[in-house]
Amino acid sequence: MNTYSADRSNLPIRDRLGLRPIINVSGTMTTLGASIIVPEAIAAMAEIASQWVEMDDLQRAASTVIARLTGGEAGFITACCASGITMAIAGAMTGTNLLAIERLPDDTEGLKSEVVIQLGHIVNYGAPIDQSIRLAGAKTIPAGTVSVTQDYHVREAINERTAAGLYVVAHHTVQYGMLSLEEFCEICHATGVPVIVDAASEYDLRSFLARGADIVVYSGHKFLSGPTSGIVTGRKDLVRTAYLQNRGVARAMKVGKESIAGAMAALEAWERRDHAGIRRLEEAALNLWKDALQGIAGIGAEIIPDPTANPLDRLQVFVRPESRFTAAGLASALAAGSPPIIVRNHEVERGHFFLDPCNLHAGEAEIVAERLRAVLSAAERPANAMKEPRKESSGALRWPD
Repeated sequence: MNTYSADRSNLPIRDRLGLRPIINVSGTMTTLGASIIVPEAIAAMAEIASQWVEMDDLQRAASTVIARLTGGEAGFITACCASGITMAIAGAMTGTNLLAIERLPDDTEGLKSEVVIQLGHIVNYGAPIDQSIRLAGAKTIPAGTVSVTQDYHVREAINERTAAGLYVVAHHTVQYGMLSLEEFCEICHATGVPVIVDAASEYDLRSFLARGADIVVYSGHKFLSGPTSGIVTGRKDLVRTAYLQNRGVARAMKVGKESIAGAMAALEAWERRDHAGIRRLEEAALNLWKDALQGIAGIGAEIIPDPTANPLDRLQVFVRPESRFTAAGLASALAAGSPPIIVRNHEVERGHFFLDPCNLHAGEAEIVAERLRAVLSAAERPANAMKEPRKESSGALRWPD
C-alpha cells in the first residue's frame, strides 16, 4: 500500500507521494498516466491556471485550432475520448432541443435513440464502449458477428430509431472481417444516419473525416501528449449539438480551462513536432532491445508495425518454455524489478508481449535492455516465472487499501 507523508517536501513528487518510478514500455495507457505532456502544454496550463476566462469563448478559440489541424468545420475539448463519444451520440439524439438535453439519459421519448456498431467493435478500453452509448440514454444495436460483418448486417440494423453509427479504430477491435470505414459510412449515409468515429489513439488527425466520418473523437493525452482530454471534431451542426450536452449529461464530464489550453498547445506543438526525428529515436530503442534478446534460449523478438497503421513500430517478444518463463511470468518479473518496467501485456496468453518505445525518457531504453538481459540470464527464476495469465479483479476491489 502506498503511504504519503507531508514531511517529504524536498523529495521528487513520486517519492513524496509513495509512487513507484516506473519505466513505461506499454504505450499511451490511461492506467499509467497516459503520456509525457509536452512542455508547450505544461506552460499553457500554468499560464491560464490563475486567470478568469469565459469558457465558451475559450472553446471557440479551441474550435479554430481543432478545425485547422483536423479539417473539421468545428471542434471542442472535453474531458476524454469516452466523454466525447457520449456527447456526440447524445447530440445526434437531441439536436438543439434544450429540453431534450435536460431529459437525457433516462427520458428519450420522441428521440431517435439507437446506435449501430459492428459487434467486433464493441471493445473494452478500461470500460466497455457500449457504456458510453448507454450513458447518453441510447441503446446499442450490434451488427454482424464477432468475426465478420456483412453490408446487410448494418443496413438491416438501421431503422427510424437510429440516431448514429459508431465506428471504432483501435487495436482492441477485431482486425479482420469488419466493414471498412468507407463501407460503413456509405451504408449509414444512404439513410441520413451520421457516423461517429472513435479514433482515441490515432496519429492521423485528418483522414477519418476525409474518408466519410461526420464526427471524429480523439484523445488529447495519448499521441498528442497533452493533458487528459478529448477532442471532438467534424460537421459544425453535429459538433454544436454535442457541445450543448454540457447542459445535460456532459456536466459530469466537464473539462477545465487548464486542459483546454493545454490540449490547444499540444495540437499546435504537433504541427511543429519533428516526427521523423522521434521515429529515429524509437527505431534505435527497438533495435537495442532486439539485439539484447538475441541468442537467449526460448526468446524471440520481431519488430512489427502498429495494427491500425499509425507510423510506429513495437518489439514483439515471444516467450517459449525453453526460457523457463511464460510471457506472463516474464512480464511480472520485469514489473517487480527496480525500477519497475511495465510492458504491453494484453496478449500474454498467446505467449508474447510487446515493448513500446513511444514514452521513454532519456536513458530509459538502455535500462530496459540491461534489465531484459539481467532477468533472462539469471541462474534462478522468480517463484512466478511460469505463471499462467488469469483474469483477476480482486486487486481492484481492494482499492484504496
